[in-house]
Amino acid sequence: MRRKVALFLLLACASMGSLRAQSASGQTSAQAPVRTTFHVRYISGKNVYIDGGRDAGLSEDTQLVLRQNPALPEGDPRNRSLEPGIVARLSVLSVASTSAVCVIKASARDVTPDDILALPDGEVDKIVQRDTLGNTRQYPMVISFTQGDPLDEEAREELPRPPLPEVNQLRGRIGFDVSSIRQLGQAPSTSNEYGMVFRADFTRLFGTHWNLNGYWRGQFQTNSVVAQATLQDLINRTYLMSLSYINPDSRWQAGIGRLYLPWASSLEVIDGAYLAMQFATHSVAGVFAGSTPDPAAWDYNPDRRIGGLFYNLHGGSYDNFRFSSTAGVGVELLKWTISRPFTFTENDYSFKRVFSLYESMQVDRPVANPGTPALSTGIGQSLISMRVQVHPRVVLDLTDTYFRDVPTYDPTLVGTGLLDAYLYQGFNGGARIEFPRHITGYFSLGQSNDSTDPKNSLNKLFGATISHIGQTGLQLDARYSKFDSAFAAGTYSTVTLSRDLQEHIRLNLQAGRYSYTSPIAASSSSSFVNLMVDSDLGARLFLESMYTLQRGGSMDYDQWTSTLGYRFDNRSAARRAAHALHP
Repeated sequence: MRRKVALFLLLACASMGSLRAQSASGQTSAQAPVRTTFHVRYISGKNVYIDGGRDAGLSEDTQLVLRQNPALPEGDPRNRSLEPGIVARLSVLSVASTSAVCVIKASARDVTPDDILALPDGEVDKIVQRDTLGNTRQYPMVISFTQGDPLDEEAREELPRPPLPEVNQLRGRIGFDVSSIRQLGQAPSTSNEYGMVFRADFTRLFGTHWNLNGYWRGQFQTNSVVAQATLQDLINRTYLMSLSYINPDSRWQAGIGRLYLPWASSLEVIDGAYLAMQFATHSVAGVFAGSTPDPAAWDYNPDRRIGGLFYNLHGGSYDNFRFSSTAGVGVELLKWTISRPFTFTENDYSFKRVFSLYESMQVDRPVANPGTPALSTGIGQSLISMRVQVHPRVVLDLTDTYFRDVPTYDPTLVGTGLLDAYLYQGFNGGARIEFPRHITGYFSLGQSNDSTDPKNSLNKLFGATISHIGQTGLQLDARYSKFDSAFAAGTYSTVTLSRDLQEHIRLNLQAGRYSYTSPIAASSSSSFVNLMVDSDLGARLFLESMYTLQRGGSMDYDQWTSTLGYRFDNRSAARRAAHALHP
């Protein structure tokens, strides 16, 4: 009897709630307007994330368009049209309550954050018709139980779902290369090198939260005479490759390999590992240790070891205000003997894309060499950088750099741009300006000084980038730099040309000249040319060829490198099937 009474009351309450809901929806349906525009929040490849979802009437396969902006001047590249009035067409791929993911079907230019997408008239009519039918038609509520009592069955078996796309995703390339080096000069010689190249983008390995990302290129064997390190060899040693553990449901994070410490990139690259634990929602503490193998680092020494502890406090969002503050202590060892205990701080503040402020500092007390006076505790290095976007096309930046000690990086890398952060000490200001016709100009000017520099010297850097040269498809970057300080002075200029031929061949040509004078390293003046051609051989194979010409100083050689390899992607079949369903 009690069960029948409970069931009767349940049916009565459900019926009354249904009638009230239908009455309320009938009253509000005429008042609720259909939302027709959506803002782009984030872009990942061809996927576009917008700020509207199922609550706004969107569903899978809903079509969206990016319309031309009549407020922009005629000829503005942001208004290039795919068809009259339309810049891009997109389709909703996945939808949630308040957000959705779209895929770009066709576009005359790149879709960017803050673009506004709109519903075509046909899609608006579909949403209005669907809402009208859903809110005005009334249906009787039918409740039936086949077996069991739903009031007593609170636990339900979960429906099986397919794994997330990033689980056990394996993408990358592996190849074997042969390199021939012909050295010129007073003692000409020829040597051959055999090596391997590996690029990995592995996520959620074997269903876990371990990821492998990075690039590595190394030598296995060298025959003939022993050759000195070439420019290409030095660049290859600046690689990053790490295995990391990132689990949003765990308090622990870890990484091992050649990597930056995620919360303190000012410590340079280390060959080692870190382990961190999240104490609260916005705080992390951990430990790190390793060696310093990067020849582009300020205090490069292959025999140097580093280790320490850190604490990080962070919060906010990239869509608004965000901050990250790190402090820690560490020690450097040279051949396992303490050479420099230090403390460090690193702070990063940003507001959307408008403003950012970065600061890093190390306070240390280097151990003096035998027979020399002891060194006092002081600031070993400091960097302050501020960036302000005063206009969508204009970004201003100010930097102040200070290093107390002389550098130990490899000066051969001066002309590559990898050492720009160290060549300009003191206060520098610059700007990056986007002009029409896909032209971007940038410059930096400042006074160079350090604790041992009795004079202030002018540093300057000028450059320009053209993303599309006429109808050729070529991309050009040209720059000129002059630096002058107590530890180094000189100039370098480079020109880089690149182009993608269809989707299967990529060309990159870099030429330059640098002159480097230093009281702590051998002075040199050299010219170089680097040419790289990367082509696909069918669906899986690739062939990469590189040629380097170096003339001047002690670096006087020719180098040819050819790489034959295999590209792999365990999700390529699924992507092709998805593209066939949503072309």
